[in-house]
Amino acid sequence: MSQKSYNNTPTVYLIPTPIGNLEDITIRAKKTLELVDVIFSEDTRVTSLLLKELDIKKKLISSHNFNEVKNVSKMLDYLEEGKNIGIVSDRGTPVISDPGYELVKAAIKHNYNVVALPGPTALIPALIASGLSPSPFLFYGFLNNKDSKRKKELENLRHEKATMIFYEAPHRLAKTLELMLNILGNRQISISREISKKFEEVYRGTITEVIREINAAKGEFVIVVAGNNCEDTYDNLSIIEHVNLYIKEGLTSKEAIKKVAHDRNIAKSEVYNAYHKEVDEK
Repeated sequence: MSQKSYNNTPTVYLIPTPIGNLEDITIRAKKTLELVDVIFSEDTRVTSLLLKELDIKKKLISSHNFNEVKNVSKMLDYLEEGKNIGIVSDRGTPVISDPGYELVKAAIKHNYNVVALPGPTALIPALIASGLSPSPFLFYGFLNNKDSKRKKELENLRHEKATMIFYEAPHRLAKTLELMLNILGNRQISISREISKKFEEVYRGTITEVIREINAAKGEFVIVVAGNNCEDTYDNLSIIEHVNLYIKEGLTSKEAIKKVAHDRNIAKSEVYNAYHKEVDEK
């Protein structure tokens, strides 16, 4: 079913807000904040400060990851009354690693217009300032909080050829970079910190170079990682040769066996048995 976005019917507006510098607010975003009747906000305290700066007064409803589903009926009631709805996150564009998806999905299901305004988002500035290939790119957002799942996610991305973009929190940054180094290899990366704010910084180089430089930096981070443009192939290596290759690179035999099993998508026991049979025969 098609949507005619500007047919004067009750509409849900996705309104991007500045990620740091208030001057990033667009004229259209300001006008839309003035237009809507109710604003569903990730954090009403943050949104109140923004509206105060813009001299706008609106009804705010708290809508975050833990209550968004419950807010669906509330939003639909307002739309049924003919009111226009605004959705904002703390900073940047709603729905992109922020709340808003459940409300959008419900509005579409009930045939209400959903209009997304272009505006501030952290991933695009980080990508175009990275010096890495901008196309194609894969926006992943936040990796999983659990170490085991985060590791699995990165393993699944190891052969991705597109430039990859991740969001990361300061307390997890060091561990994430170590995982990337171990799983993806020592690739070129760029890390942008506090985009558009006074203390904005961009770190560029290999993963090991950036790890040495970034130390205990704080703030909100966007990690841009080069894609795998030289696909690893081991067809010309035997299992023994493959294990020895990694041992020469500095891994222990145990670490090498585990890595070979992952590379070849075979059981670790198969690699272990083949390797130790060769060692025993010598």
